[in-house]
Order: sequence, then structure tokens, then C-alpha cells
Amino acid sequence: MTPTMIGIIGIAALLVLIFSKLPVGYLMAIIGMVGFASIISLDAALSLMARDVFSVFSSYSLTVIPLFVFMGQIAFHSGISSRLFDAAYKFVGHIPGGLAIATIGACAAFSAICGSTNATAATMGAATLPEMKRYNYKPELATGVVAAGGSLGILIPPSVVFIVYGILTQQSIGKLFIAGILPGLLLSVLFVLSILIWTRLRPDLGPPGEKATLKEKVKSLSGLVETIIIFALVMGGLFKGVFTPTEAGGIGAFCTLVIAVLRGNLDLRGFGQALFETTRITCMILVIVAGATIFSRFMAVSRIPYDIAAWITAFDLAPALIMFFIILVYFVGGCFIDALALIMLTIPIFFPVVMELGYDPIWFGVVIVLVTQIGVITPPVGVNVYVVSGVARDVPLNTIFKGVVPMLIAMIIATLLLIPFPWIALYLPSLL
Repeated sequence: MTPTMIGIIGIAALLVLIFSKLPVGYLMAIIGMVGFASIISLDAALSLMARDVFSVFSSYSLTVIPLFVFMGQIAFHSGISSRLFDAAYKFVGHIPGGLAIATIGACAAFSAICGSTNATAATMGAATLPEMKRYNYKPELATGVVAAGGSLGILIPPSVVFIVYGILTQQSIGKLFIAGILPGLLLSVLFVLSILIWTRLRPDLGPPGEKATLKEKVKSLSGLVETIIIFALVMGGLFKGVFTPTEAGGIGAFCTLVIAVLRGNLDLRGFGQALFETTRITCMILVIVAGATIFSRFMAVSRIPYDIAAWITAFDLAPALIMFFIILVYFVGGCFIDALALIMLTIPIFFPVVMELGYDPIWFGVVIVLVTQIGVITPPVGVNVYVVSGVARDVPLNTIFKGVVPMLIAMIIATLLLIPFPWIALYLPSLL
């Protein structure tokens, strides 16, 4: 049996077993080791597995992951998310759908110090859903907005997915972070436009709330100060080259902790919970990274990535058409597989093809993050929908999925804009 055939069997086995709900990190590691052993030898496979697992868990560059995750957890347990929503509500809560717009604004701001789509959805759901229910917002609008707004957590920096993509492809994590800013703001604006159009067509979805006085608006801005300080410090330092992404994560986490302690909003129970969640999430990510590293070694010796690149270029198709099919794979795959796992699985296969076609690797990273972001709100996986369902237990799943449809259209439009206008992602990194 040829190495290419063994590689195809390995990919097919992985795709089938993913639907068995087994941990994807372990699946990639086991299939990668068995495949590598089939092509090379068992001794080489065992040595490879030990070396790769050790190198991942002892990697200095990967320490940036727990630092940014910890920063987001401290922000959540210290009540920063509630203050962000309150500030946004004071300014736009009085217009139809204003609370939903405020939720998008709060999600975008919280994403700037979180980096996880699940954490953003859960945090903002707990803070905003009771308020929208109190003002008689329809469940489909309220829950749909939270599920979609939470997805901004992997696009607006700092993003764990960008970190992993940068490590896998040897790209600058700082440039990837900065490249996600404008697309994240663009998507936030499109979300807001979707809400305005939806509530204009159906005013009963989001009745206007109370209008705040100028004094209340000015006072609410104090809730934005800490987020602005943290984001400006982390991203400004990266932009100016003052410190590395790992150092930025450490500084961001430390500043968030100091602000939480000074405000008196973080007790020992919240601190302990933040440490526990950081450890759990980090271990999950590192296991996936280790498994994907082993699986990518298997893909390399099977020569599938290189065969696919040669096969595609032999057809002499237009690069745009090839990119369309690659994006389609990510779009469909994101509906079934977690965004991080999907990127880890496919990067070894598609990245050489994209480089062969001459596309910018930073732009490609932003595009696939945006496309896989769509998967967190689409069935059957739609992880953010299930997260919001856990917060709003009285709302049926089909109602939440119905509510994300207008947001889904906004995501598709953002992706379509990013393809012909790559400068949206590349302008800020070009200033570095």
C-alpha cells in the first residue's frame, strides 16, 4: 500500500471517528502515530509521539495561550462584562433593538480581552439575557444575538485560534492579532445593521428601552476605561514591537488581575474558579495541538499535502476558484467540527496549496478564522448555540438557531467582502 493511500485512509478514519464524540486531540494523535508507524516503523512512531508531546507541553511560545485565557477568565469573574454592557446600553438602549445592539458592542469589547468564543457567549449571555427578557425582547433575537456576538471572541484579538495558526504556520502572532481588528469591527457593524433591519421589519422583536440622561451616559463610560487600558497596552505594545505576544499575554493578565483587585470585584472563590477554568481550557488546547502535531507528521510522510498541491496546480485552475473550494471546505467542516480542531486538522493539507497559489498567509489566517467562526452558530454542532441554550434553559434550541440566521447572513457578507478586498485584513499589519 502506498503512503498516499495510507494517508487517505487515515483522514477518512479521523473524519468518521470525530462523529463518535471522542476527544479530537487523542484521535489525531493515535491515528497519526498508527499511520506514521505503517509508513516508517513502530519504533520511529513511538519516538515521534514522545518527542512531539514533550515539545508541545514544554513549548515557550505556547505559554501565550494560558496567559490570554487567564486574562479573559479574570475579566469575566471581576464583572468587566457587566460594566461593558451597561455602558453600551446607556447609549443605544432607547432605540428599537437597542439592547441587542448593546450586546454586540459589549461582546466586541469583551472579545478584546478574552480570546474565546465560548467564554464570550457564556459571559455575555449571563449578563445580557435577563435584561433583554425584562424589556420583553423576543427570545429568538436575544439568544441569537448573544450566540453570534460571542463568535467575535476568536476574531477580535487576542484570539487563541490566531495563536495556534501562527505557531503552526510560523507566522507572526502579533501581525495576526492586528489583522483581526478591522475584520472584527466590520463584522460587528454588519451585526448591528442586521439587528436594525430585523427590528425595523418586526418592531415587536426588540422594544426600545429607557433613554439615559447625558449624566448617566458619561458616568457609564467609566466601565470602558479598564478594557481600553488593557487592550491599548497589549495591542499597542505588540504594534510598536515593545514586547512579544507571550510578554503581551503576561502583561495583559497581570494588569487585568490588578484592576480586578483594585476595584474589589474579585474574591478568592472567583480567583480560584478563574485558575481552574484556565487550566482546563489550556490543557484541552494543548492536547489538540499535540495531537495535530503528530497527525501533521503523518500527513508529511504520506505526502498528501504535496500531492494535493501538485494535483491542483496541474489543472491550471484560476487561484480564486481553488480558494473558493478551500473556503467551502472550511465552511462545511465548521458546521461539524470545532474551529480550533478543524484548523489544526486542515492547515497541514491546505497551507502548502495556499502558499503555492501566492496568497498572503496573514490574510488566509483571517479568512479561515472568519469562515470557521460561522460554524460556531450553525447546526449540527453550533457550539455557541448550545452554550447560550445552557444559559437560557427556557428557550428551545430551534428558537436560538432561528435567531442566528440574520447574523449568519452578516458573517457571509463579511467573508465575501474580505476576499476581493484583502486590505481590510492586511492594512494594519502593513504598518508594522
